[in-house]
Amino acid sequence: MQALNKKTKEEIIQDRPEFEEILTKTYLFHQLIEEFYNYWRNYERYLVCLSENGANFDERPYRTFNDTISLMNDLVRKAYRDVCENLTGDHPTIYRQLSAGFQVGLIAVKKEWPCPENHSNLKNVPFIRQVLLNPPLIIDPFMNKRTGQFTRVKSNPLEGYIFDQREWMCYPAIVGDFLIHVYFHNKFIGLGCALSNLFQLANNADLKKQPDAVYAFGLPENRLHASCSPTIFYDEEEILFGAVPCSDNFGYFGYLKKMILTLHNILAMKKGRMPIHGAMVSIELKQGGNANVIILGDSGAGKSESLEAFRILGKEYIRDMTIIFDDMGSLDMKEGKIIAYGTEIGAFVRLDDLQPGFAFGNLDRSIIMSPQKINARAVLPVTNIEEVLRGYTVDYFLYANNYEKIDDKNPYLERFIDKEVAFEIFKKGAVMSKGTTTTTGLVSNYFANIFGPPQYQELHETIAKKFFDAMFENNLFIGQLRTQLGIQGKEITGPEEAAKALFRSIQDR
Repeated sequence: MQALNKKTKEEIIQDRPEFEEILTKTYLFHQLIEEFYNYWRNYERYLVCLSENGANFDERPYRTFNDTISLMNDLVRKAYRDVCENLTGDHPTIYRQLSAGFQVGLIAVKKEWPCPENHSNLKNVPFIRQVLLNPPLIIDPFMNKRTGQFTRVKSNPLEGYIFDQREWMCYPAIVGDFLIHVYFHNKFIGLGCALSNLFQLANNADLKKQPDAVYAFGLPENRLHASCSPTIFYDEEEILFGAVPCSDNFGYFGYLKKMILTLHNILAMKKGRMPIHGAMVSIELKQGGNANVIILGDSGAGKSESLEAFRILGKEYIRDMTIIFDDMGSLDMKEGKIIAYGTEIGAFVRLDDLQPGFAFGNLDRSIIMSPQKINARAVLPVTNIEEVLRGYTVDYFLYANNYEKIDDKNPYLERFIDKEVAFEIFKKGAVMSKGTTTTTGLVSNYFANIFGPPQYQELHETIAKKFFDAMFENNLFIGQLRTQLGIQGKEITGPEEAAKALFRSIQDR
């Protein structure tokens, strides 16, 4: 095969007669080459440029990425085509410019940052400074579901652990207005790279600040065995620390994303903000009317699906739509007004409940995970950091009810008049499980948010009551939106009809 890269079949037989038998079986040998090429392309392929002192890869990203990644792509395709042409004697009539080199390119450099002296073990891990994706990137993680919640512990799981810089990288993420250093083991490099579609990568100015939290995704299992839960976090007052073991059972993007959001929520509560597990969108309708809408709900309640319904109905109803957050945000209070902020620039969407053409329409930006399995997901950018951090006033604050059927007593959109009733419904957090986690049936979680509020329930309860008082005083529309997403046969039409009911309400304001 190596010889075929430069010589024709006939030239090789003349020089090396011992290869005549195999080379004359042209079809079989050609099939072997095709299988070998496909075998290579089936690998997830990553290029990591580790900049040493004086090699400023991060200051010349286009040169590094374009020269190296493009060269590798061209080199592999050229070698494949040359071998095939020299074997068969024919030129291809159709050229498919498949991704044959690297699917992802990373530039990682060591950075000076204000690392506390007692955590110097974190200092030498290289920071990701640039990411190049060649989408659609399709990866198949070890798991496709998440189970349990994250447990607070009394000792720092990262203390004393020596991070091998050959095995670890750090993705410094801007999550809301917090800086979280996300360390991931190279076993989970695909999941770590997917963060680039979900969280804003911190710039050099951000890295001059001490992080608000540090998360190690892939610690040795023996460091976490003493804990009551393998997914844990530690509150050191100045910095929060999170950890998940380096085990196939935790090789799911949900463990990476949700721990980051748990750390964000704890930080938000410490500042007096109320974390929101839900989605927010700013809508301007063609027929008049505009509103900033928050839909709060647990996994599978219909948050992302409602946004998808808005998108589908957009041509008919919507003049402009801006997504503020798709999964997690927070509420703050300024001059008596309720202001909402986001956390992510992307969305981790469940493909099973979206329109069939949605994934194909976004292939050019998507990172798709386990497309052949239940709970197949895609990570794709949906907004920008400016919109996430701008701060939007809230007009509608809705609970996503995915389990009740629509009838005369249960409309698509219901407004709560009684503050105590509203508070208890939001607090109960009921949802019909959709297979996004290992839970099944109708379940309840405190404020539909197991990511921080239950671990700091006393603090959260005080904050939540303050915000509910303010929302009723400001005459916000507080109610529930029955998406019917948990009812068989209503997965698509349920969120769409609920969206139409919401549009009618906005028009009539």
